[in-house]
Amino acid sequence: MGKHLVLRLVAKIFIPLILLFALYVQFHGDYGPGGGFQAGVIFAAAFILYALLFGLDHARTVMPPALLQTVAALGVLLYGGVGVASMLLGGNYLDYSVLAEDPVHGQHLGILLIELGVGLTVASVMMVIFFTFTGRRG
Repeated sequence: MGKHLVLRLVAKIFIPLILLFALYVQFHGDYGPGGGFQAGVIFAAAFILYALLFGLDHARTVMPPALLQTVAALGVLLYGGVGVASMLLGGNYLDYSVLAEDPVHGQHLGILLIELGVGLTVASVMMVIFFTFTGRRG
């Protein structure tokens, strides 16, 4: 524990702030720059920082590779599910306006769900790539 003590202390302070910023980018993406892809990369970067400072074994216990693969699949399913739900409600694929009674609210809901799916997928795939490059399989 004595190795890299200052870096670990600074990381314990900054990692929650990085994750909070990722959430801000995720949910502010429909109002300005940002969105699911950027938020997913920021979230994964915070997790990779954790893994580099506290060890791969600790990172694997916090976020097991099987969970990462499941989250990646759920993100893709959420993205595709919004499109299928749009079609089932009488619109075109990814036509968000049919998701709510008011087309504007439907557009907002659709964008939020799509960006959430993208964010989940990007974050988990970035972490899977990190684990793969470290040479440890899950």
